[in-house]
Amino acid sequence: MATNLIHIDPDSTESLQSQIRNKLVEGILVGSFPPNTKLPSSRKLAKQLNVSRNTIVLVYQALMDEGYIITKQRSGIFVSEHINTGRVKNLPSSSNHSLITPDKTTNNIQYRFKGAIAKTYEVACPYNWRRYAYPFIDGKFDASLYPIKEWREANNRANASGEIYQWSGLQGLQDDPMLLDEIRSKILPRRGIQASQDEILITVGTQQALHLITQLFVDSSVNVAVEEPGYPEMRELLLQQGANLVYQPLDDQGLVINNKLDDCDIIYTTPSHQTPTSITMSMARRDQLLQQAKQHNSLIIEDDFEFESNFLGQPHPALRSLDKNNRVVYVSCLSKVLAAGVQIAFIVADKQVIQALKKIRKMIMRHPPIMNQRAVAYFLSLGYYDSFMMQLHKVFFERWLELREALNIYLPNCIDTGPIQGGTAYWITGPSRLDGEYLREKAAEQGILIEPIKRYFASSEHPANCFRMGITSLPSDKIRAGVKKLADLIHQLTAEFEEKLSNAKGSLLTGDALTNMLTGAVLECQMVYGVECIIELLNNGTMRGRTGGKDSEIDSGRWWIENDIYYRQWNLWGYGEVKGFYIIMDGQQMKWFDLNYCLVRQLKCLEKPSHGKNS
Repeated sequence: MATNLIHIDPDSTESLQSQIRNKLVEGILVGSFPPNTKLPSSRKLAKQLNVSRNTIVLVYQALMDEGYIITKQRSGIFVSEHINTGRVKNLPSSSNHSLITPDKTTNNIQYRFKGAIAKTYEVACPYNWRRYAYPFIDGKFDASLYPIKEWREANNRANASGEIYQWSGLQGLQDDPMLLDEIRSKILPRRGIQASQDEILITVGTQQALHLITQLFVDSSVNVAVEEPGYPEMRELLLQQGANLVYQPLDDQGLVINNKLDDCDIIYTTPSHQTPTSITMSMARRDQLLQQAKQHNSLIIEDDFEFESNFLGQPHPALRSLDKNNRVVYVSCLSKVLAAGVQIAFIVADKQVIQALKKIRKMIMRHPPIMNQRAVAYFLSLGYYDSFMMQLHKVFFERWLELREALNIYLPNCIDTGPIQGGTAYWITGPSRLDGEYLREKAAEQGILIEPIKRYFASSEHPANCFRMGITSLPSDKIRAGVKKLADLIHQLTAEFEEKLSNAKGSLLTGDALTNMLTGAVLECQMVYGVECIIELLNNGTMRGRTGGKDSEIDSGRWWIENDIYYRQWNLWGYGEVKGFYIIMDGQQMKWFDLNYCLVRQLKCLEKPSHGKNS
């Protein structure tokens, strides 16, 4: 029996005596050799293990000295009956309370977890996402974005002997004063926030920050409003604390403020670029939310994880900066590109809140590693973070525009991205008959990764025709090809429901009717990102276009008619390519069908001037 549990490793650095002793002790402690079990004699065990008898004698002698075994005169060697004295006894098992359930068919066991664990285990992408040609996944980053040289320099500074002497002397729950000062003076002013060092707490990433806050403020007596759809990991943290959740809808200005919030003790929001829709909360809505909190004595948790990626106009100030009553607990972090490796985030709140959060953090860790904090402090103080963010903003803005342009060109009549001002992902609403989950599966087979949206909804009901596309994980020069491939797939999956030239309502224009309709026409269409576009087709064969919205664009080009097909070519828009369309008029609505007879755009005729007009 003993030899079955003792394996001697000939390559081990441990002696034979030590290996045999440790295996016997392990067997006794785990119950393989229960109290009063008779062990083989030294001669028999030595023979079975093919070792000298003297080795076994020395092992047995050591175990006797330690109290694991005893000898009984003329009976042999036994496991001591007192071996479990002082050890915690196992509680009687109960089928209703057992934490382990054996599976007799597979010989495996199933565990029953008592603590709350996340129910939202769906992930945004597969672990091997880099192997896909077009990974449109937000929050994953191509390695070219990481500031390797600058981060190495900051680390070297933090690890200089003088620095180590300084930061290693920090005591208790204290964070690195240098990092606190850099956040206070470099990062927070960008958001309009003024804070002293004792109003800032450093955490290991945003998720730990949110976890600490929920531990401090939330239990089963607390009502918490969350955005719907919203950040699933925060929802799980709140449920773990027993919170009563109020799921608050969104509109194009952000979180809706209504009487559902009146009984809420806490309101959690992501106002800069809402997770997952990327909607920016308007200034009017921010003022309304702060007034709501003041009137009903509520606390606001502001998750400002993506404030650096506002591309159209200046970013709105943080709620914390507008708050005059200390009702806002502010959470933010360094750039998401750095977050995966550095894992430094911070909380800004009233000093009483920070002190309480420190006590909770102490139960997990006293503070994030001070060496990491000092390295981040140098990354900020040397100006590397500012230059890195300027470059990152430029790269992301280029990708953001590239994705928007590609979606507008290849899926103009199929999708809607909404009028967002920034962020690193688009929330896309596809054709009403589109199955977003099936699209995701088929797209992955073609090397395209898009993000499912089901996990962002608390309710089992969610729009089946929606998905997300991010810009952080692939370079600009791959975006167009990826979108074109995805557009072809969407058209393939929805072909039976799309309007075609053969069954379109209205009249196909040819000959003089086509020429007369287009010459001098002023047309209006809707871009996929929610703004109007005005197109003027001038008598001389040129055309002008302008879009609405905050980033109004203008372009010019030429148009002509050939074989009853309308052709156009912009100088900048549409990649400057020539495109041809069949034209059908349905009342005041003009429908454009491509040369594959698929409907690609619907426009409205605003004006049909006399043919004498040329400009």
